[in-house]
Amino acid sequence: MAVKPKSRTILEPLGESAVDCSNSSIKSVALATLPDGQTLIYIATVSGVLLLYSLRISQIDPLEIAFVRRLSLPGAGTSNSSSLNYIQPLVHIDKVIVLADGFLYLLDSRLLEPAKRISLFKGVTAFSRKFRSIKSGTHTNGGSQANYVYSNGGNIDSSNLFAIGIGKKLVLAELILSGSLVILKEIQGVLDGMITALLWVDNSIFVGTKVGYYLYNCINGQCGLIFSLPDSSGMPRLKLLVKESNMLLMVDNVGIIVDIEGQPVGGSLVFKETPDSFREIGSYVVATRNSAVELYHKKIGCCVQRFVVGNGGGGPCLLADEENESGNLVVVATSLKLICYGKVSEEAQIKDMLRKKSFKEAMSLVKELENEGEMTKEMLSFVHAQVGFLLLFDLHFKEAVDHFLLSENMQPSELFPFIMRDPNRWTLLVPRNRYWGLHPPPTLLENVIDDGLTAIQRAVFLKKAGVESAVDAEFLLNPPSRADLLESAIKNMIRYLQACRVRDLAVSVREGVDTLLMYLYRALNCVDDMERLASSENSCVVEELEALLTDSGHLRTLAFLYAGKGMSAKALSTWRILARDYSSSSNHKDQYVETDLQDPSRKIIFSPETAAIEASKILEESSDQDLVLQHHGWIADINQVIAVQILISEKRIGLLSPDEVIAAIDPKKVEILQRYLQWLIEDQDSDDSRFHTAYAVLLAKSALETIDVSLSTQGSVAGRPEKEMKVSEHGGSSIFESPVRERLQIFLESSDLYDAEDVLEMIEESDLWLEKAILYRRLGQETLVLNILALKLENYEAAEQYCAEIGRPDAYMQLLEIYLNPKDGREPMFKAAVRLLHNHGEMLDPLQVLERLSPDMPLHLASDTILRMLRARHHHHRQGKIVHNMSHALVIDASLGRMEERCRNVQINDESTCGSCHARLGTKLFAMYPDDSIVCYKCYRRQGESTSVSGRDFKKDSLVKPGWLVTRL
Repeated sequence: MAVKPKSRTILEPLGESAVDCSNSSIKSVALATLPDGQTLIYIATVSGVLLLYSLRISQIDPLEIAFVRRLSLPGAGTSNSSSLNYIQPLVHIDKVIVLADGFLYLLDSRLLEPAKRISLFKGVTAFSRKFRSIKSGTHTNGGSQANYVYSNGGNIDSSNLFAIGIGKKLVLAELILSGSLVILKEIQGVLDGMITALLWVDNSIFVGTKVGYYLYNCINGQCGLIFSLPDSSGMPRLKLLVKESNMLLMVDNVGIIVDIEGQPVGGSLVFKETPDSFREIGSYVVATRNSAVELYHKKIGCCVQRFVVGNGGGGPCLLADEENESGNLVVVATSLKLICYGKVSEEAQIKDMLRKKSFKEAMSLVKELENEGEMTKEMLSFVHAQVGFLLLFDLHFKEAVDHFLLSENMQPSELFPFIMRDPNRWTLLVPRNRYWGLHPPPTLLENVIDDGLTAIQRAVFLKKAGVESAVDAEFLLNPPSRADLLESAIKNMIRYLQACRVRDLAVSVREGVDTLLMYLYRALNCVDDMERLASSENSCVVEELEALLTDSGHLRTLAFLYAGKGMSAKALSTWRILARDYSSSSNHKDQYVETDLQDPSRKIIFSPETAAIEASKILEESSDQDLVLQHHGWIADINQVIAVQILISEKRIGLLSPDEVIAAIDPKKVEILQRYLQWLIEDQDSDDSRFHTAYAVLLAKSALETIDVSLSTQGSVAGRPEKEMKVSEHGGSSIFESPVRERLQIFLESSDLYDAEDVLEMIEESDLWLEKAILYRRLGQETLVLNILALKLENYEAAEQYCAEIGRPDAYMQLLEIYLNPKDGREPMFKAAVRLLHNHGEMLDPLQVLERLSPDMPLHLASDTILRMLRARHHHHRQGKIVHNMSHALVIDASLGRMEERCRNVQINDESTCGSCHARLGTKLFAMYPDDSIVCYKCYRRQGESTSVSGRDFKKDSLVKPGWLVTRL
């Protein structure tokens, strides 16, 4: 929605001159600008006198209007009903055409020669030269030399074409060099009423009569009524609006705007009274009534300027314009004086509105100029910045920043003085751009607000005294508080700097933007925003923020900044301080809760572990071994999982020295050392026996501690040896997912590089029987292993599997002896012995078994097993003989087949040919393949011995001929 503009100065007087009309009122005024820059003003009076004035606009000298001469037209002004009606300058031929008393007169532009009457036409009521619209691509000024191709043939200069109204007849004529008019076409019988107004634009002729307005098309000859006029209306009047190539059709005090096709465009202009005269200048229509001059905006129809020219002598007040789109002059003429007005530049208009604090009207004008292409991007950016500064000093911070963001050329450094006191690191970067000088010099936001509040208080006092001020009425009714204004200012400055971060800025400016953005975040205690900025990619200058953040207690933000700038040592020291502070502030609780000042309902939770996590992010990537080991200790005190992750991080480029790492780990942090050794062995494939042995010993020690804890909490597990095989459920930790005994057993089984004796020495007196069995097996102590598996663990399957691993029959016999003579006062384990005989009886000598069987063994337990063992042994003997004989038969069959193949005969005659090249064999060497195909020796060498002529590869597709054994079977 367009803003209704307030009254503003668009036209300003440039000069004036007295007019001597000899007590005769003026009838017409015209303006012509010559190529040399001189402007001629023609004034026609009712008495038939033509007055000529001249003016020249200079940047140095003031404008003066000079009277040139006076010329009386012969016979003009003698009629009671007629006078000098209309003046049309023809700049391109240095002539002027005048309509007076129904006749047309041709004069030279400086009125040096007598007027020449064009006798061809008589009773002329209106005439118009042909104008070319901007849309047709030609300037509308009379100086145009463009050619117009007339519809009935021939190239004619369009500037010399005229439409002449004679009563109800319309005549088209051409002005030739001799100064005469040649009739080109006459149009009759298409118009109702006498022609009183004419306007020829391109191929359209607009005609005004008492009946209404008509449109005649020069191409197709059609004439149509645009609209009719009421009987009570005045005479029709026409005006070409050069800027938009539209026409203004007047109906009393209403101006209807139509396009070249006669179609209404936009809205109508409604004047207060029927104007005496109206003209165009830029985007405005100038109208006069009596001695008042008014300017109306063509698009929104509002009156934007009104002034009175003083005593006009009682006659009409007439206007003249330059009749081109770039015209900036308007002449106002009365019977007593002549005044020249110039259009105030758009820049001056905007500046004037800004001085009056009419910001909306100023921006409406700016938008209009932008849409019309009359304002450059640089100027638009300049105006937005200027308006933004004015709004800033008027305490409208949100609107100010909105304009700053629309200013493409404004530099963020221009706002630095509002945030940080001068002098500072960026003082020299601030451009000394004072714009139009409408606002005070930059100063701190606190000072801006204090000055603004002082102005508001002064305005309130003046208002009570009846004096108006430029302060916003909303502030007068509801004065804001300093705290609210300061918060609004800071928030909107933050919004602007955030938007500037995505722009392509110089390095120094980018540093200032990010650093001052951190300043503003800190001012509002926006902790999340501070940490988000510090932890992301930024250009903050740490030296400028270090003391500030330390004093305000925003150590987390400072630590993030240190880390982002590669200052790892400072960042880690800060995180260490924070971890200590969190621990002391939380009163030995796990978390420390702080309230967000911006949002009291939001709780910010900190804990020592959060500090350890952030520190670990730095250490995981650091290859500085001293730094890692220096800070590893306090992190391990907080969280061992995080501490381990630091040591085994894959983000680190180089590997830390294992010896120094192991030496630096606190011996009390056993699980950390275990996990590090495990990583060295399993992930880094370390083959250092020291690490393997140390890892095994640490696991064994932890396993022993686990058993002690289990015994003290759950009681003794003696008498339940079967439970020993199950891995203890105790001993798990936050570092490891699996219990310690399971890890110990897996490692003892999988590694061959540890010193088994050192580990065995650690657990020899314990009840870790399975672990001792594994170690004894490593040492080759077969008897001890079988004793543990069979007697301590009673894992018969494992004992038998171990015997199979040994692979000797005496191992099974030794296990049988253990079952039958367990010693230590234990009863013989007959069921285990029977199980062994049943599963592996074939590996035992029956005689030795019988010798070792105890007389106390129940016969019914051993008889079936011994009998089965004997039968199995006899069966295996018989089966072995069968296999031996079958193998011998196959050998004989293969030998026979080989001999038959060697005894094969082939008969070659004179007709025999090679199966590959089809050459006759004759006495040549040849070869025969297993499929009986024959080739010459040359083809045999080429094909090889494994592929025959048929393409069969005998290595992949063997040819099997059944022997005598297969045939019999």
